[in-house]
Amino acid sequence: MFENLTNRFTRILSNISHCGRLTEDNIKNTLREVRIALLEADVALLVVREFIHRVKERAIGQDINKSLTPGQEFIKIVRNELVEAMGLKNNALNLSVQPPAVVLMTGMQGSGKTTSLGKLGKLLHEKHKKKVLVVSVDVYRPAAIKQLEVLVQQIGVGFFPSDISQKPVEIVKNALKAATLQFYDVLLVDTAGRLHIDEEMMVEIKQVHAVINPVETLFVVDAMTGQDAANTAKAFNDVLPLTGVILTKVDGDARGGAALSIRHITGKPIKFVGIGETIDALEPFYPDRIASRILGMGDVLSLIEDIESKVNHDQAEKFARKLKSGDEFDLNDFFEQLKQMRKIGGMANLVCKLPGMGQLSDNVKSQIDDKILLRMEAIINSMTSKERKKPEIIKGSRKRRIATGCGMQVWEVNRLLKQFDDMQRMMKKMKKGGMVKMMRSMKGMMPIRFPEN
Repeated sequence: MFENLTNRFTRILSNISHCGRLTEDNIKNTLREVRIALLEADVALLVVREFIHRVKERAIGQDINKSLTPGQEFIKIVRNELVEAMGLKNNALNLSVQPPAVVLMTGMQGSGKTTSLGKLGKLLHEKHKKKVLVVSVDVYRPAAIKQLEVLVQQIGVGFFPSDISQKPVEIVKNALKAATLQFYDVLLVDTAGRLHIDEEMMVEIKQVHAVINPVETLFVVDAMTGQDAANTAKAFNDVLPLTGVILTKVDGDARGGAALSIRHITGKPIKFVGIGETIDALEPFYPDRIASRILGMGDVLSLIEDIESKVNHDQAEKFARKLKSGDEFDLNDFFEQLKQMRKIGGMANLVCKLPGMGQLSDNVKSQIDDKILLRMEAIINSMTSKERKKPEIIKGSRKRRIATGCGMQVWEVNRLLKQFDDMQRMMKKMKKGGMVKMMRSMKGMMPIRFPEN
């Protein structure tokens, strides 16, 4: 997420962080680099100008906090202004109304609107314990209604059937009536997308909006379109009272222009971000956490939330008891850890949220590929139960059989066994009190702690 911007900011701010004092010259030179980095990230020019002006205004003549170096004080200012640009705080959905709370989803074709609706339905159903009904009024794209029905089957929420022969207004009237009679907490409405904004599209959405009077009207937009995402959202907001934005495909956006531009241009908050293709890859948008990620400080809070919500706690407790009892760490345990890693978003998600990971070399970053986790699981699946329990018996002929069974090469089996061996040694150190040493070595990776203003 925003790798290019993070790399540029890490390099730029590391230079000033070692300065003994802040001067107009080093502030000016640093801000010139920051301006270039933001423009290359496709941040809207108006946003860049205001951002640079505010940082400069606050940095020059700034009273330095005694607990921070001048360079750290400057980084604190930049972080605070990034948070300001993106909206200060998380704006949750307003569902505290007489049920059903209606949420209308709008957006351009291809933005990931229908998928985002499915993800939001799952989030509301599982995390917020809401009874959710979804309906599609996209009568122009033949597969849209079927796509939503298939998604609903995966997440276990209610689906209100519709047909391309019906009028959108007729569909939402019936869906709202059904949601009321069946005591649903939330009704999610998926609307038709277009390749471009046209009058017919806007008239139809306004009619649907008027009929259901939604408590939330969310605009779904592709983060990879950069500042164009903000401009499109503004065009919709000019004719429809948007309450927020869902930014999709953020995991594929190396720039970050949309996230930094939308709030300023539209005045509307980003409420959620889509961070992957899986049905649970939707996160609330926290400006302070995203600012920390952009500056390479990690996002430990989001990582903890991922672990709490997605990791199998019974499995984790069983694993902890096994380690405590002194039982040997085997390939079955390793296999479970790989699956748990995938559940929290894989290595890429873990790395972007750990403090200090922005300082990894490009060579190391290029080797972080979550497809490797799937290949490792395939190799272990190709082993017998005896081989998983006693990896030391896996020699030449067994390696060849395992590689053939999963369609891979012997060197890949060797690599997995080497990684398992490293993990096994680490577990032994943890049991012998090596955790303290391990935590001490990680201390230097922790982000700067800024005191409250």
